[in-house]
Amino acid sequence: MPLEPGAEAALIDAVREAARTEILPRFRALTAADIASKSRQDDLVTVADRAAEARLTAAAETILPGVTVVGEEAVADDPGIRDAIAEGETCLVIDPIDGTWNYAHGLATFGVILALTEAGRTTWGMIYDPIGDDWAIAEEGRGATFVRGDGSRTPLRLSEAPVSPIAQTMGFVHAYLFRDEARLRVFEKLPAFQKTDALRCSAHEYRLLSQNAVDFCLSPVLNPWDHAAGALIAVEAGGVSRLIDGTPYTPSLREGCLLTARSEASWEAVASVFAEL
Repeated sequence: MPLEPGAEAALIDAVREAARTEILPRFRALTAADIASKSRQDDLVTVADRAAEARLTAAAETILPGVTVVGEEAVADDPGIRDAIAEGETCLVIDPIDGTWNYAHGLATFGVILALTEAGRTTWGMIYDPIGDDWAIAEEGRGATFVRGDGSRTPLRLSEAPVSPIAQTMGFVHAYLFRDEARLRVFEKLPAFQKTDALRCSAHEYRLLSQNAVDFCLSPVLNPWDHAAGALIAVEAGGVSRLIDGTPYTPSLREGCLLTARSEASWEAVASVFAEL
């Protein structure tokens, strides 16, 4: 079911308001007591994450009556909340601050991600940059758009240029998230590319992919708050997003390695390098 224009506008306003009131005032103003670790020492949560998620959750429940909110921080406290996506409920997936490690350390590479899932698939997604007050947004079957704070809009369309040789290909690889022997195999393959990075922020990685700045994104951790919106935006811009073994990506998946690329040919070329993961 398409998201009603009024509901979409209200969600966008809610994200911008959360950034203005909860996120930006605390940026570079956090104390040690405002930051905590979750699953790993570098997996951080701040008071801004929790406050922004609470504000967005309250807004979502008003804008989309009956929606199940799947917030990253709520799932950290109660992992069972995530099951609603696989069960086919209409869910709004929220990452209140994607790139929390960057945010907590004063780096301006962070964003807010929302994704609407229905019947287990992503139907709408938004990636917002609080610093620039602009966002990439997409709806299933309706394309992807880059929107600035003044309302100007630019369609997002991934390049259909011929595929570059792997030695001239650039992308984002979350090599640090692979485990054991898979991590070693990934690092062995990275020199084949012209350049690989990790911004510790899926929001900006997917934004850059959707703007043709890089050729691909690869991640072995399938948190829906990190990937659901970005994968939809890339696909609606003409790209491809599926697991490295060819399985179609859905936000309910929990295991596998997700590869999103600017074209089918690019996806195949990159997948061939990482085929043994």
